[in-house]
Amino acid sequence: MLNAPRWLLPIIFTLLGLLAAAILFPMEKKLVAEYLNGFPDSHLLTTQLRPYILLALCFMPAIASWTYILGNTFDRYLSKQFLGIFAICLTSLLSLWILLDLENNLSDFSGAKNIFTSVVNFYILRSPAILIIVLPYSLLLANIYCLGKLSKSNEIIAMVQSGTSILRLSLPLIFAGAWCSILLLGLNYQWAPHAEGNRDDIISIAQDRPIIEAKNVLFRAPNSDRLWMVGTFPENFLKGEPLKNIEITTINPDRSINTRIESKLAKYDKFKRTWTLHNPLISYFKSGEAPIYEQLEEPLIKDTWKETPSQIIKPGLSVEYLGIPELKSWLISPLAKQMTSNLPSYLTHWHYRWALPITCLVTVLLAVPLSIHFSRRGGGSGIFLAVVLSVMMLFISTITLTLGESGSLSPAVAAWFPNALFASLGLYLYHRRITGRPIYQSLKNLINFNN
Repeated sequence: MLNAPRWLLPIIFTLLGLLAAAILFPMEKKLVAEYLNGFPDSHLLTTQLRPYILLALCFMPAIASWTYILGNTFDRYLSKQFLGIFAICLTSLLSLWILLDLENNLSDFSGAKNIFTSVVNFYILRSPAILIIVLPYSLLLANIYCLGKLSKSNEIIAMVQSGTSILRLSLPLIFAGAWCSILLLGLNYQWAPHAEGNRDDIISIAQDRPIIEAKNVLFRAPNSDRLWMVGTFPENFLKGEPLKNIEITTINPDRSINTRIESKLAKYDKFKRTWTLHNPLISYFKSGEAPIYEQLEEPLIKDTWKETPSQIIKPGLSVEYLGIPELKSWLISPLAKQMTSNLPSYLTHWHYRWALPITCLVTVLLAVPLSIHFSRRGGGSGIFLAVVLSVMMLFISTITLTLGESGSLSPAVAAWFPNALFASLGLYLYHRRITGRPIYQSLKNLINFNN
């Protein structure tokens, strides 16, 4: 007969996952359909995967709870010790991060009707991006404290002497790191970059100000003589809301200016595929002559222009706030060939979207062998070293990401090198710990510390 209290939690998480999936999956499918309607040149596969990745995220807590229940007594004991500390570390770091961030952003909510509600909504909507930052360090601190506590009480020694290997002992912790990596991979696919990118939009909503998708965007389609400068893309530009402060310049083959059209409002009809410019001012240029200006009182309608708002806005979108589907769509678009100077930045962030979540698993590989010790006074140096290595990984990642964006380093290398380097170091430390060889002396030899 089933132990009801033990099986109750995974059943509850499964039901909650089903409820969340029933609500979020249709909503995301609708959003994807609207997005593809506005951006028909998007990469179809990666965009259509969005609802299914969100569906998988809904069941992540259920997967973790069922894995916990199906483990043996040892796995549940170690997991319970770890999860309690992990919850405290995660809550503490989240609270600290929010308090520090709120100190910098509180003045932005001064014009809100309800400051408390606006602040709560602000951090709830940004939670995917916050988790990307906080979760690896919560794992680090939880592993250090949990294993340090078990080592100090000689429980690690008792487990090893009972025939449990270091690798088997740490398997639940490795699973926790892998689970967190998969969770962050799902969030980083679309929602974490967007959450960080929508920061200003959330503040604008709180202050009853209009949301602006992009400003001062310069665009020229391949094989076109028109150069667009759009002052403002409003929030609902894909639903027909007009673009503001438009300047369209036509260029002669010798790169001299032929005409320039300026308009306060330009509206695109996606069904008729026509542009309507309200009260435009048209300037005509000829070499060696003064420009001729023509102010039209009637709207100017253009049905031969092939550009669409979705194409024009792409150069104005910040690469660090684009999800994997949008990055892939940009990389396969003609813009990638036209704007070659931006290509390294987009490629680097494409790889970084996949590489960043793996930091959780790498952190566990570093923390576990350094946190296990077999003497009452042998843990301090290991804890210090684990923290230093994790900080170094963050520092090196920042440097390589900058080099990748500038084109000084291969995008794939820039994104994956820190993970590869410190994962290799973590596996090396694991090997030393499993074989019972001294870690600290090995590290000194590895970096020629004695030379």
